[in-house]
Amino acid sequence: MFSGFDFGTSNCAMGIVNGGGSGGASEVQLLPIDQSEVFMPSALYSLNRDLICESAALLMTDKQTQDDYVSQRKRQLAGAQRVRLSEDLPDDVKSVFVGQEAYDQYLSFPDEGYFVKSIKSFLGSSGLHVQAVQLFEDIVTVMMLNIKQRAEQSIGKSIGNTISHTVIGRPVNFQGIDSDESNRRAIEILTVAAKRAGFVSVEFLFEPLAAGLDFEMALTENKTVLVVDVGGGTTDCSMVRMGPSYRDKVVRLDDVLGNSGSRVGGNDFDIQLAGNAFMPLFGINSHFKDGRVIPNQVFWNAVRTNNVGEQAIFNSKETGFNLQRYLVECQKPDLLSRFIRMRDDKKNHQLVRIAEKTKILLSEHTDCHVDLAFFEESLACSVTREQFSKAVEREVSSMVKLIDEVISQAGCQPDLVYITGGTAKSQVIREAIEQKLEGINIVDGDHFGSVAKGLTVWAQRLFS
Repeated sequence: MFSGFDFGTSNCAMGIVNGGGSGGASEVQLLPIDQSEVFMPSALYSLNRDLICESAALLMTDKQTQDDYVSQRKRQLAGAQRVRLSEDLPDDVKSVFVGQEAYDQYLSFPDEGYFVKSIKSFLGSSGLHVQAVQLFEDIVTVMMLNIKQRAEQSIGKSIGNTISHTVIGRPVNFQGIDSDESNRRAIEILTVAAKRAGFVSVEFLFEPLAAGLDFEMALTENKTVLVVDVGGGTTDCSMVRMGPSYRDKVVRLDDVLGNSGSRVGGNDFDIQLAGNAFMPLFGINSHFKDGRVIPNQVFWNAVRTNNVGEQAIFNSKETGFNLQRYLVECQKPDLLSRFIRMRDDKKNHQLVRIAEKTKILLSEHTDCHVDLAFFEESLACSVTREQFSKAVEREVSSMVKLIDEVISQAGCQPDLVYITGGTAKSQVIREAIEQKLEGINIVDGDHFGSVAKGLTVWAQRLFS
């Protein structure tokens, strides 16, 4: 059986074609993979980081793949056993959680364990040492194993219902710097993880093209479509010829008139909102007694939860030492004390999560009240859509530049614009596109499911 696999920055989804894609109906079905939901948050929580590789090994069903993996991870697996012994964890105690369970565990025990979200954002990072690459491989492998096995369980796993072939979505660029090398590294990690998860055949398709394929199924005439896919970690744009004359083709390279993408997405909106709207409650822009401004970087490191390097700096001993020094010298020690408690309790991820929910509310409301009582009783603030728009001006400008790049590559204007991706629901993005492409019709897609559905459509063409 084949599938479309959206291993997204914010959420993951997997789709199949009813009937297995051979004769009969060709309706795409997204499978429940997380507590009966078809979308799984891209998050993992482990009682200890060293237990992640153990979880991957235990979940593998192919004996040869498992043996090869165990041979390659001897040191890490030995470390996992030491952790179990030192922390008195029986072998049957579940140690790794994914999706909503990962968030639940983190919210219950934020100052314990190892929590990571927006996993896809890390895959193209430059300058990674071997151990970091292996850790990312293991995290993605555990995620993929869980998703694949849950998907198969939902359709009634049997020999005929084993999902062995998949098309995985990928952004145009995983990272903005050294993009060729970053893209190669990210694809390599995803491929290795997918093979270990049990996929026999693994193909990749640009996410904006996948989103467009889902939309194309409904077109009754040929159109030149600008697809704008604003995901959690990236924004991708493609200019594509679509319609009845094109949709049955297996090779679509000639139909893609332009492609552009950057590592700017919904996570960046959440970060900017958290930094600009919430961090003043924790001391950002406050002063030392001599009038100097406290260095802002430490506050931004706290909310940039999708950046491995900045998280390492934020959690370092040096940062802890500096904060204690700032506390003695600052004018408002109550605010900085609050920030230090947030760091000690590892609640910065939770703060960014609330920023994400606030962003979603502001797509439908002009203002909202934000309750931060999870951290401190009665702590709250108000955020308006205007404040949000101002906070993300740079990010929106970057997205608009991608549209300019695609139009320049294509040498033509689109007949219509198809916008998709969870962050594309933000009113600020739609207004920017309307202003840029005045008079051109804008169509909303399935903001969360279009990529997974399009990947499934493409999988049917490749594998059926």
